[in-house]
Amino acid sequence: MSIDTLTTDLPVVERAEGETKRRDETRRSAEHRVSSRAASPSSLNDPRGTLTGLDLLEAEAIHIIREVVAEFERPVLLFSGGKDSVLVLHLAARAFAPGRIPFPVLHVDTGHNFDEVIRFRDETVERLGLKLEVARVQDYLDDGRLVERPDGTRNVLQTQPLLDAIAAGKHDAVFGGARRDEDKARAKERIISLRDEFGQWDPRNQRPELWSLYNGRHTPGKHVRAFPISNWTELDVWRYIARERIALPPLYLAHEREVFRRDGMWWAVNEHAQPREGEQVERRVVRYRTVGDASCTGAVESDAATVDQVVAEVARSTLTERGATRADDRISEAAMEDRKKNGYF
Repeated sequence: MSIDTLTTDLPVVERAEGETKRRDETRRSAEHRVSSRAASPSSLNDPRGTLTGLDLLEAEAIHIIREVVAEFERPVLLFSGGKDSVLVLHLAARAFAPGRIPFPVLHVDTGHNFDEVIRFRDETVERLGLKLEVARVQDYLDDGRLVERPDGTRNVLQTQPLLDAIAAGKHDAVFGGARRDEDKARAKERIISLRDEFGQWDPRNQRPELWSLYNGRHTPGKHVRAFPISNWTELDVWRYIARERIALPPLYLAHEREVFRRDGMWWAVNEHAQPREGEQVERRVVRYRTVGDASCTGAVESDAATVDQVVAEVARSTLTERGATRADDRISEAAMEDRKKNGYF
């Protein structure tokens, strides 16, 4: 009697149990190999290994994205066209390939965006066949729900349109590209962050996330913010962009632009940012480390015209990207935390 015949004659239950046992043994063996490599820092750069530091960060982010989609009913991804949201979108595409990304993207449009970023946003949405939801600050200014700030910046006016868009879309989970290395307020926020009925964050009411277990339970009216790249650094982001050859808006690479000096930053001359008396307009080669409103985001002098050159430049930097170029974070020492408590990202 052949082995094939013996196997076929086994009862169905015994064959199923055998298959389950073999799958469990294979899984445990694979988990042991992965954990062994991950436990050794030297293995992360070992060309003979199969996992690198970027591989581990990618795997963690994809795991978080899949967990959120499995657990929540109506997730959405905040997508502005900036590098971090582009990265999260890329990871989401990897998480569900070859299928489509199973949730829409949301942009809170202040009306003070860089034209290059908006074009990139629209091209990306069309290329991936995504549904784009847009909440416009200008609509709130037009009907009186918001009032223009004396300093002209609209970044801090995004909170109410964001919360209204979340409520209108009945979104119970909102992906964002925030990272812990950007700001001390973001450094202490969990990967899965609970927001109350008013969209507010309470730093004293955070859940433990031991062993990469994420608790997304919430009552009706509340929602969570999910940060898949929370553990990445700016250098990790750029190294991954270089490895994956991810397209970005051209502002992130060195280019010549008319700028003026204010508060230690180079501001681009545009309809939303004009030089004051005594501020001299110059033509300089600059690039943007982070892209927010044109009315509150400064550029840095740089000759990094390729992604590889940006990687080298970031590796030498001793100042965070937001600390170097974001005027809205300089309002006070707790500017970011205050905005997050009110519902901002």
